[in-house]
Amino acid sequence: MAELTYRPWHAGDDQNLLQIWGDPEGPAVEQFRGQLAPDADHDDATGSVWRRCLVAEDQGIPVAAGVVYESTLHPERMWAYVEVARDHRRHGVGTELLRRLREAALLAPGGVKPLRTKAASGSTGEAFAGVRGFAPLQRSRHVVVRPGTLKLPVFGDGSEEESSQLVQDLATGSVELSDAVGRYYAAVHAWDPPAPLSVGRAQQLFLSDGSGAHGAVVLRAPARSAFGAGAPATKKGRLRAFAVSYASPGPAASGKGTDDGEEPTEVLLGHNTELDPADAREAVRGLLALIAYQHPVLLEVDDSMEAVRATVDPLLEAGAATQLGPDTLVLGD
Repeated sequence: MAELTYRPWHAGDDQNLLQIWGDPEGPAVEQFRGQLAPDADHDDATGSVWRRCLVAEDQGIPVAAGVVYESTLHPERMWAYVEVARDHRRHGVGTELLRRLREAALLAPGGVKPLRTKAASGSTGEAFAGVRGFAPLQRSRHVVVRPGTLKLPVFGDGSEEESSQLVQDLATGSVELSDAVGRYYAAVHAWDPPAPLSVGRAQQLFLSDGSGAHGAVVLRAPARSAFGAGAPATKKGRLRAFAVSYASPGPAASGKGTDDGEEPTEVLLGHNTELDPADAREAVRGLLALIAYQHPVLLEVDDSMEAVRATVDPLLEAGAATQLGPDTLVLGD
């Protein structure tokens, strides 16, 4: 193999490389390919993030590329990705690209930061990252829960009146819901801390029309009195758990319906971070049983989501839920 040359990304490189690379190895690769683009500098006014992208050429033909870029949501690390044509692998091309990207990252305006990447478990991406000093930070799975696999709980005394107080539809623009979702996201991402999430920012990211949020159901604690025990209940109970549905299935669910062909609904399931662990598990299990009572539900389950895992893992073991595809790993150096 002739000596390769390295240069910044040019317009049109994506078309040439996709012809050589072929189909993406999985959702993570597809996501990163979307970040291969000309260099950019951070600009709050336009929302542009700092990015450096390099291409490796073999006799003038692009055969590999890599990118490193900042994350405004998770600012303590930078994302990095390298992809090499199959017939050019194991020749040090990816290693050289990563070395050059590390050098470029030293000049990022935010200062020197560690890198992270994402890869499917067992993939060539995971193997490449592992050899070059990246270790797992988090694991996530896409899981479909089949209808009726959890026994529907009794809410309150079982009456329609009390059930309607405990289980409620909530507008996705709700300040209460946005606050709960933002706090939950921060809690389950403590391993890679996000930037401070205001109510407005959480609403934009997870509950706006742009995010695909379609509806929300919440589970509440019993109503309480503003004047202490013994007085009539006047205040709604605090939110215990929430389920936000999204208008269209996620990429992992496409064509992955249940045995009867029904596509699962993508749902973000979480809980009030102030609950003790036992209460959080009970609330999450009860709400999941409700939303998956008649229709399949697709969940993205991170290992850090302890209450969700406590319900989903036994379902997977019993065959009452199905994992779609391999585990997805976030790896950091």
